[in-house]
Amino acid sequence: MSLKKLDMAVIFLLFIASFSNSKADRDFDVRQHLSTVTRYGAVKDIVDNSFIPSAIPDGCTPIHLNLVARHGTRSPTKKRMRELEKLASHIKELIKDAKEKNLSLQKVPAWFHKWESPWYGKLKGGELDIKGEEELYQLGISVRERFPDIFNEEYHPDVYPIMTTQVPRASASAVAFGMGLFSGKGSLGPGRHRAFAVTSESRASDTILRFFDCCQTYKDIRKNQEPAFDKLKEPILTETTSSLAKRYEFNFTGQDISSLWFLCKQEATLLDTTDQACSLFSPTEVALLEWMDDLQMFIVKGYGKSLNYRMGVPLLKDVVQSMDEAIKAREGNQVPGSYEKARLRFAHAETVVPFSCLLGLFLEGSDFERIQKEEPLDFPLKPPHKRKWRGSTVAPFAGNNMLVLYSCPANSSSKYFVHVLHNEHPIPMPGCGDTDFCPFQVFKDKIVEPHLKHNYDTLCNANLDQPPKPETNMLSQLFRWLFGWGNDDAQARGVEL
Repeated sequence: MSLKKLDMAVIFLLFIASFSNSKADRDFDVRQHLSTVTRYGAVKDIVDNSFIPSAIPDGCTPIHLNLVARHGTRSPTKKRMRELEKLASHIKELIKDAKEKNLSLQKVPAWFHKWESPWYGKLKGGELDIKGEEELYQLGISVRERFPDIFNEEYHPDVYPIMTTQVPRASASAVAFGMGLFSGKGSLGPGRHRAFAVTSESRASDTILRFFDCCQTYKDIRKNQEPAFDKLKEPILTETTSSLAKRYEFNFTGQDISSLWFLCKQEATLLDTTDQACSLFSPTEVALLEWMDDLQMFIVKGYGKSLNYRMGVPLLKDVVQSMDEAIKAREGNQVPGSYEKARLRFAHAETVVPFSCLLGLFLEGSDFERIQKEEPLDFPLKPPHKRKWRGSTVAPFAGNNMLVLYSCPANSSSKYFVHVLHNEHPIPMPGCGDTDFCPFQVFKDKIVEPHLKHNYDTLCNANLDQPPKPETNMLSQLFRWLFGWGNDDAQARGVEL
């Protein structure tokens, strides 16, 4: 090939690559990359296309449903609203300083000049947003329509118990869900709504839905790890700060970037605004910031430490107990309407994430076997590598797990099966041969039983008189990662920054 033809080929390849990248950027929807601040509707239909869901056999009918759901989209907390007000003040100071020094502000985004926090002056925060109400209301309707055989009884709180934590956004989510679930079933107002009961335990003793808040060992360890989490974020925030400072010729600090990323998540989720704070970041930077959030979720709430999910065993026991009772009622030919048909729970990401881990969801390769052996797992892979562990799908606002118990009287090997759905879609369970439709006894033996050897009180109240031991394995892994210690295969394991 001549030199001229070679040059033309290189130019053509560069053009194709540039076109491909620009198309990828255009197709990039930041609302799907906001970790656990992602709205349900943005991600609920994002599934693993390589997984083929089970076909429910003919003759199998659903007889009981367990739901564990996170509250819907919420407003920022009072603390985070004050953070955004500080960001607005600092941006004003930087602009004023630049003007006094006759520095160019040509590249500074126009919206910076008059920006105020959308939540400026608001005195309360953290409540369920109107978008969150809609999420749970629609989820209630969807669940009822999908499982008419379960929701065909006259309402009674013993037949359809609804449980929530005492946190208002969770209880409001339970109410919104119930309004959708029972819409048209009553006589109240034009929508023919009906009254229904929502119950909760005291925060101090709710070991089923707020096990994380009742577990002193967990709280001590989490507090002890906070400095390491701050260190964890530094490299990405430093790199992003440098990039944005050059791009916009503006003297950003690391705290500014952290607050702007938080603002991006709030604007995109609550206001559907993606052309302000979110537009500051490139898709590559968004992917890294999202991964930073996902990694912290992995360490604090997920597979990063076994205590994170093993303290959720009381919830797992409650789920299995409800299914055992449903089978007993069916075997005993109890009269319809005299026994429970669904147990509906509304809580937090700190509930849904550990529960997903107890089921063994979102694992890579041989990770399930490693968990059974109580071996630590590697961190989720850094972009651009693909990973299953994403906060936006594991626990978005209104994220949920449903375990539907089926009766299959014609099946010779097992008469009862558990169908597992995450965000309303079937999801494989490694503990049951990567199927979503698992024989109930296999589910108990392979997935539930290994966790039951861990007693909540022993896990959570051991050695309270002693200071918490440093988390040597996790912290040493973090510091090897942060400061370049360790061997070359760290990169292959996805723990490099």
